[in-house]
Amino acid sequence: MSEIIPVGLGARAYEIHAGIGLLAQAGKLLAPHFQNKSARGVLPIVTDENVAKLHLQALQDSLGASGLKSAPIILAPGEATKSFAGLERVCGELLDLGIDRNGLIIALGGGVIGDLTGFAAGVLKRGVSFAQVPTTLLSQVDSSVGGKTAINAKQGKNLVGLFHQPRIVIADTGLLSTLPRREFLAGYAEVVKYGALGDADFFDWLEASAAAALAGDEAALVHAVAQSCRMKAAIVARDERETGERALLNLGHTFGHALEAATGFSSRLLHGEGVAIGMALAFRLSHKLGLCSGQDAERFARHLKAVGLPAAIADIPGPRASVDELMAHMAHDKKVSDGRLTFILVKGIGHAFITRDVPADAVRDILAD
Repeated sequence: MSEIIPVGLGARAYEIHAGIGLLAQAGKLLAPHFQNKSARGVLPIVTDENVAKLHLQALQDSLGASGLKSAPIILAPGEATKSFAGLERVCGELLDLGIDRNGLIIALGGGVIGDLTGFAAGVLKRGVSFAQVPTTLLSQVDSSVGGKTAINAKQGKNLVGLFHQPRIVIADTGLLSTLPRREFLAGYAEVVKYGALGDADFFDWLEASAAAALAGDEAALVHAVAQSCRMKAAIVARDERETGERALLNLGHTFGHALEAATGFSSRLLHGEGVAIGMALAFRLSHKLGLCSGQDAERFARHLKAVGLPAAIADIPGPRASVDELMAHMAHDKKVSDGRLTFILVKGIGHAFITRDVPADAVRDILAD
């Protein structure tokens, strides 16, 4: 049970493979993209300690069955790894392995590993190919697709990075059964985002079927992942460098990144949880500005609560950040231009749009409420 979703980018085009049991086929899928068949040729696998315990051996076995040698680079789990220090370590180990421009680097893990590995691949020797093998729901439907790579700086999240498209994405939905429940739910925020920003029918389907998908229904989960990937692939194909439409994919992220920064990128708030709250705030701000109905804003928040996601700043455990602190974090957002924030707001479920004309007082009111 799998689907292939093309990402149409001309010379940089690639395929997303989404379905059950794909890790066992990884060797066969990756072999055509590995050009270095010399005796020294090795496939580096960048992963973290948690993922390595669960999935590294299966991937290496699959590669070996296709005659491919591999060498793991195992990092500490968590957002702190997506840093300048993490980048230096990964680049150093890749160079020690003799990686060259005909090589292929595999990112096996969630968004942290995918972002860091893709960035390292993009800067090493002015560009080395890499493959995404995402192991979390969030990375399967969002961060592994589209070529955005980055690390965090002390000033904020994803502020140092570049666009570097993968050669292939292999999203084995069977791996999601090993995720902690909280992390699995956090990834669902990026699934419901697609319905909220551009597909009201998909949102309807999620209201009816998300519970089954999140309970492990294989067909429902594959459909949710594949449909999310189809929507992102289509947007990326039309706007690879985020000069226009692709910014819609940031629905909830301006608020969400500020909340993550205010909580120190800690376990108090996972990225997907920040995005969930951020989307609920975007709906509330849209309603406050008279752009969408209160019924749609409430319907969206109600769905988040129904699946077990936070929908308000008050749902974050621990001390609450001040409005001034959150506004300061938002001022560092990479979408700031000429001192003005770019917001993704909505005219209703399935109808998002981009604007830079949002009164600061309205934003402050939403953060304070």
